[in-house]
Amino acid sequence: MNANVSSRINLMRIVLISGIVFVHVPYDSANSPFSGANGLIDWLRVFLGDSLFRVGVPCLSAISGYLLFRRGLENFSYAKTMRTKALTVLVPFLLWNGAFLALVFLAQKNGIGFGYLPDVVDATPREMASLALALEAWPINLPLYFLRDLLLCLLLSPVLALLVIRYPRATLIALIAYAVLPLPNGILLKKSILFGFSVGIAVALHRIDLKAVDRHAGVIVLAMLSATLLLSIGLYLTGPVFPLWLDILRAMTALTGIVGSWALSEFLVRTSLGTRLAAGGGLSFWIFCGHYPLLLVFWMVWNRLAIDHYVLFYFAAPALAFAILVPSHAFVQRRLPGLHALLTGSRTSRHGSQKQLAQATAASVGYATRQR
Repeated sequence: MNANVSSRINLMRIVLISGIVFVHVPYDSANSPFSGANGLIDWLRVFLGDSLFRVGVPCLSAISGYLLFRRGLENFSYAKTMRTKALTVLVPFLLWNGAFLALVFLAQKNGIGFGYLPDVVDATPREMASLALALEAWPINLPLYFLRDLLLCLLLSPVLALLVIRYPRATLIALIAYAVLPLPNGILLKKSILFGFSVGIAVALHRIDLKAVDRHAGVIVLAMLSATLLLSIGLYLTGPVFPLWLDILRAMTALTGIVGSWALSEFLVRTSLGTRLAAGGGLSFWIFCGHYPLLLVFWMVWNRLAIDHYVLFYFAAPALAFAILVPSHAFVQRRLPGLHALLTGSRTSRHGSQKQLAQATAASVGYATRQR
């Protein structure tokens, strides 16, 4: 995996996770984007939240599967992988979700937060176990379902690897049908994660050249944007309850967005902003784990203020979340490195390595690097 591929993976992580923030901006029935009360702005909300950035979860899953087997099956150690992932995935999940669950419990004990989140105070032990560990349902920190399903994929990784080696087409066809058709989820909360993870494994084990799509990157990106644009129009006109055929099309568009997102990274990594974002260390993971609680707090405060212009909240809430998460990540990484390692699964990037990575990225795409 050369510097260009590594940088594009890091870049797409933070770009996709930043997009996921917009997916989770809260609203109530009076401010549904499908009401049409705000015209073009409501359609934009559908385009961003229900179409374009829905590619984030399967694409992030594909990255995880690829990185797990990028050195080949012969260098894969299941026991070592599970020990490592317990620290890099399970521990952060438990800390972020557990801390938010405790805060919600304290808030609801004092009469705050009811109606915005599940009832934690009166939850049964079984309900509390799901809120804390996502055993049967969504965790209290909703986006962390991705980490929960990722752990299941990691547990199944040897079986998935053997299947995509011996029966790649049949396996991926079966998994894409499972992901898009109205079939039971089984043990997963989000079916597209299993497909994306398996795609990443297939790319790694079959040694598919990740830069092969670059010569057609412009056409692929245009096709992805066109598909998500057309999809958003259909969703806007028929939502919030979509017909089955449109729901299947939405799932298909999200899955094919894996290729489109990778093609887009070929253009983004050439920019100075893209180069800086690619060296972000654990910032993307920090944003992923921390944005949902912040958005809910902003929503509760907004409703208390009784301001009637939801459009202002929609754009202000993500901006304020980034304004808090970016400096807080830098502060904790600098001042509390031990805590930062626990909360991000040791996803760190020192300044020196960031600079080297940025220079390698610039060189790999044909740009002159600056002298140190």
